[in-house]
Amino acid sequence: MSTFPVDAIAARRILVVGDVMLDRYWFGEVERISPEAPVPVVRVARREDRLGGAANVARNIVALGAQATLVGIVGSDEAGQCIERLASEAGIQAALVADAALPTTLKMRVLGRQQQLLRVDFEEHPGAAALDDIDAEVASHLAGHDVVVLSDYAKGTLTRVQGLIAAARAAGVPVLVDPKGDNYVPYQGATLVTPNRSEMQQAVGRWQSEADLDERAQRLRGELQLEALLVTRSEQGMTLFTGAGREHVDAQAHEVFDVSGAGDTVLATLAVTRAVGMDWPDAMRWANRAGGIVVGKLGTSTVSAQELGELS
Repeated sequence: MSTFPVDAIAARRILVVGDVMLDRYWFGEVERISPEAPVPVVRVARREDRLGGAANVARNIVALGAQATLVGIVGSDEAGQCIERLASEAGIQAALVADAALPTTLKMRVLGRQQQLLRVDFEEHPGAAALDDIDAEVASHLAGHDVVVLSDYAKGTLTRVQGLIAAARAAGVPVLVDPKGDNYVPYQGATLVTPNRSEMQQAVGRWQSEADLDERAQRLRGELQLEALLVTRSEQGMTLFTGAGREHVDAQAHEVFDVSGAGDTVLATLAVTRAVGMDWPDAMRWANRAGGIVVGKLGTSTVSAQELGELS
């Protein structure tokens, strides 16, 4: 495999559309059990906010050296302002729709001694007016971008995903989708869909053998009119299905510390490598390397072009 194409990637622009969220971490020490209930008392010593969901995909794209425009929905609240600030600090061009009727999607995690003790989620699905604004933002940004990434976390931003895919196709821009749920019909016409192992099982049922997986995957790829289907399989690596057949790479992680956000890193790497014209098998191999690095880090993290370059 050739070296990571840092210089070529720097000139590429990726449009990321999807469910934007804030990952909030409260780190502390656990030294006693509460007298009110049999639960640990966490004395918070440090707080950290990170971009999550589609925003984490955009953050990964920038870390890999490309330019990212982020389209998503936030509330008119503190968490939404935090996402705007973090996106700006990360070098992401944010085109966020503010909907005062809903809270920004927020995942708050409480950790004691690096172990997650509790997660609290705040989320609501957006209304029609916010979705109209999403359609308008995508339409206005499509022409200036090389690849569109749709990051679906089932929070409602991609309710009209079929229209977004159709618009991108009409503009001649490839569409890469990180799916959610068991109904993939809305993703029909995308260039690539990247389910993980459990998502693939939800979509096509449990396979009994690799040959059975091949048959089910190629059938799904045909039904959805995809150029490629990439199944990320955790410790079993990744398997790519195209019209040319099947390609597989084994997992590269030496130590798995935290898998949260790994799919975002994989998707971002596929986007930037495809944006520079890399073929699917090589793009998958770079994505596999990036995923192997990021699972060794705590929380929603990124992989830099320098880290991948050191592996060249």
